[in-house]
Amino acid sequence: MRRIEHIYINGEFVTPHGQEWFDLHNPSTEEVIGRVRLGNRQDAQRAIAAAKAAFPAWSRTTREERRAALGRMQRAIVAREDALMEAVVTEYGAPRVRSHWMATYPAEAIAQAIDALESFSFEETAGNARVILTPVGVAGLITPWNSNAGFICNKLATALAAGCTAVIKPSEMSAMQTQIVAEALHEAGLPPGVFNIVNGRGDVVGEEITRHPDIAKISFTGSSAVGEHLVSAGAATMKRVTLELGGKSPTVVLEDADFAGIISLVLQAGFANSGQACIAGTRILVPRKRLAEFEQIAKGAVSRIKSGDPREAETDIGPMVSAKQWERVQSYIRLGQAEGATLLSGGEGRPEGLNTGWFVKPTIFTRATNQMRIAREEIFGPVLTLIAYDGEADAIAIANDTPYGLSAVVLGADPARCERVARQIDAGRVLVNTLAHEPRAPFGGFKHSGLGREMGKWGISAYLEPKTLLMAAGSSGD
Repeated sequence: MRRIEHIYINGEFVTPHGQEWFDLHNPSTEEVIGRVRLGNRQDAQRAIAAAKAAFPAWSRTTREERRAALGRMQRAIVAREDALMEAVVTEYGAPRVRSHWMATYPAEAIAQAIDALESFSFEETAGNARVILTPVGVAGLITPWNSNAGFICNKLATALAAGCTAVIKPSEMSAMQTQIVAEALHEAGLPPGVFNIVNGRGDVVGEEITRHPDIAKISFTGSSAVGEHLVSAGAATMKRVTLELGGKSPTVVLEDADFAGIISLVLQAGFANSGQACIAGTRILVPRKRLAEFEQIAKGAVSRIKSGDPREAETDIGPMVSAKQWERVQSYIRLGQAEGATLLSGGEGRPEGLNTGWFVKPTIFTRATNQMRIAREEIFGPVLTLIAYDGEADAIAIANDTPYGLSAVVLGADPARCERVARQIDAGRVLVNTLAHEPRAPFGGFKHSGLGREMGKWGISAYLEPKTLLMAAGSSGD
């Protein structure tokens, strides 16, 4: 059994003051495979103090010095991609293709931060003034379990590129990934205190980060409920926040779409990351007059999707991350039936032949309305809802009738019509006839899906404050 008993503060692996141990599970077998010792408020305070002490020197580093540090980080992460992939499969249960992406993305995220840093302008002219973008201070970075290593590296690389130091509170459920990342980052040889990592509970370590006056900025990815709390609790110390929160994303299938041709995109969008993805396209909007046709094609396609052992090459959907998450998904499947939606495929319980593990049948409801809870609440599992619409305006209205606004997909044969619809959807990102990702573009959500943006120059800007410098005529800074 794996024991993870250190956190990372001021350039060293140290034993936390916290005494609580948290069990790590293999979601494919339900077995306890390890334990991680959790930090407490005192540990968080030590990490914040170390980051605060390191900030003055790091904030004055040059672009070249930061780029060199990020380059060392990237190379160290690349060298551990095999170990990361094994940890992702073991403690999270992502299928092979997804786990490979989750193992390689952390290094890619650092590379993307390097790319953004190289072209970023830290100073510009506004009339007779110079506007200097300065690092905001110590950043608290709080990451979720559904792509823990990737979020750590993306947030940290961006904060460091901007000149901030950081305290990271990763998901305790992903401690194996965190340990691998911490060892790699230590090897990169950054100055002590520039980054610190404290395993711990959100209501303990996360709460200390949220309320501590020496944390100037919070970047959080997770649920909308927690995001709302962070805004409220952080207001007392005027914290800057970037929040990437939940979603109930629409996939709008237009009337001229080739259903057989697009069904793979529909299901990939909906079942992304085994359904445990904030961007998942879980509301599928279909023209009413072609609903029966779409149902037939979707039912056939879902029958070929396999939920099971993530180590098997043919597996498309892995287990839910925990027993709690499995039961949450089951409860929504029961709820959908109670609300009167028609079960097109899937349903309660584990897939046939699987008696252990937190596996879920890929499930699709149809004949649903947008007012049902299965259409309004984030389930975070492989459960999709088909909703019929009458005309383009109705499709747009249904797509926007949600408290969320993170992502959307529009599928159709006429590019001009697709773009017209896409422009009217209230979401931070709208994909048209593709599921491609563009790392240089901003990522984040409207409404309850978040505040601010990550990625590219927008991500770096979120860790900076503009300072106006206006000098008397004849003065020179040279």
